[in-house]
Amino acid sequence: MRDLFEKLQIEKTPLGQFAPVEGYYIFPKLEGDISSRMTFNGEEVIVWSLNNYLGLANHPEVRATDAQAAKDFGLAYPMGARAMTGASNYHDQLENELATFVKKEKALLLNYGYQGMVSIIQALVSRHDVIVYDSESHACIIDGLQLHFGNRFVFKHNDIHDFEKQLQRAHKLVENTSGGILVITEGVFGMRGDKGKLREICALKEKYGFRILVDDAHGFGSEGPTGAGTGEELGVQDDIDVYFSTFAKSMASIGAFAAGDEKIIKYLKYNLRSQIYAKSLPMPIVIGNLKRLELLRKHPELKEKLWQNVLALQNGLKERGFDIGDTNSCVTPVYMHVPVEISSQLIFDLRNNYKIFCSAVVYPVVPKGIMLLRLIPTAVHTPQDIKETLDAFEAVANKLKNNEYSHEFVKLDA
Repeated sequence: MRDLFEKLQIEKTPLGQFAPVEGYYIFPKLEGDISSRMTFNGEEVIVWSLNNYLGLANHPEVRATDAQAAKDFGLAYPMGARAMTGASNYHDQLENELATFVKKEKALLLNYGYQGMVSIIQALVSRHDVIVYDSESHACIIDGLQLHFGNRFVFKHNDIHDFEKQLQRAHKLVENTSGGILVITEGVFGMRGDKGKLREICALKEKYGFRILVDDAHGFGSEGPTGAGTGEELGVQDDIDVYFSTFAKSMASIGAFAAGDEKIIKYLKYNLRSQIYAKSLPMPIVIGNLKRLELLRKHPELKEKLWQNVLALQNGLKERGFDIGDTNSCVTPVYMHVPVEISSQLIFDLRNNYKIFCSAVVYPVVPKGIMLLRLIPTAVHTPQDIKETLDAFEAVANKLKNNEYSHEFVKLDA
């Protein structure tokens, strides 16, 4: 028998290769007020990596509300799990306002989006049920699937032909059993930026009798005429059985929620292990989220400004010949043919010499030879931010074309 911990070799894990430069390429530290420009490594940089779509993170009304709620209640109140001693009228109010906003009967607060999604999947299905899910589902969905003892079928990303093929397999398994089918997809896929094929998927509900759970973390607040999400944008909100989103994106906060028919949400309320056995959301966060939701509803100009910046950035990238894939959301991926050996050179150049900070994704998340630079536009970015970023991307692309980057990994003493 070997020591259980013998296998814990960080250098053999996908992210572990960056451990020697922790604080720069991995676990970087951005400092200063949350905005489009912050301090990194002692220098001001233009930041494209913050989930702050509507610019609410540092909004003066939000800051004031957060501070007053902390003063009034402290960070501990209410104490205990919500089912025991952690309930309040403010929690109920936020749930009711969220349900109304996304046009569902009821909503349920969740402490965190990641744990919430894992727990929702666990609660909704039993071993006789079958799950059909998109191949590029977020990690929280994949982890939730691991808790399912029944069958699950994956369909090629946004491929409706393959989706129906997997549905047929699922339907064959459950037609003579007590099982049902749960379809899981996303409103906006956070890496590619493309929307899930919600219209086409929902059009097959009557034929196959499945239920659908949609993770709309990146769509809530940024999609739809009122900001109620991708289901609203595509006209299928009524067909979504369980609508899920997090406060971590457009709301620039902590927590999440699920919404749907009263029967479904009440069942989740009494069966979500990650919520039943966890401390309730602290009062300042709940009250702060009420203020954020109010601003989201009453100030459509925030979303308008966001999309103005999204289109300026994306159109500018395309005009300069960059490949941004098939994004049709705020998420802006830039695909570049960069061998993994020189990816650190390019990232270092962008951050240190051009003062542009964006998230970089390399193999094994994307194919070998490709680097994905993901930009998240927000309502607080300025035309000057966009111009400087476009100029910087054009400059590094020319350097890449002229083979000016070496294959030596950039290591830092700091």
